[in-house]
Amino acid sequence: MHQQIYEELKRVAKEQRTITYGEIAPLAGLDMGRAEDRNSIAEILDEISRHEHEQGRPLLSAVVVHAQGGDSGGVPGTGFFTMAKSVGLYRGGDRVTFFALELGRVHKAWKS
Repeated sequence: MHQQIYEELKRVAKEQRTITYGEIAPLAGLDMGRAEDRNSIAEILDEISRHEHEQGRPLLSAVVVHAQGGDSGGVPGTGFFTMAKSVGLYRGGDRVTFFALELGRVHKAWKS
């Protein structure tokens, strides 16, 4: 697991906020302008959330969202929902509602 990103996600969750993919990617030396780097950040976040799920905690990568602007601003990417579905948490339907509930669970779990 990418420890530096994991620690940053925990910090963001404790502060009850979100962070963008573009803000988190440089911690792994990744550039969100490159498709292969977008795939790499998705894999890192997927691994972190699977770990959290195995520990009985909510999906920590819910704190990572697209930058505001455009149709997907302020919510996680498709990979977040695919991963959540694969672990049995997301059953389809309104993505924004699922995200909001999961983000609330993350913030509650990590609140200082």
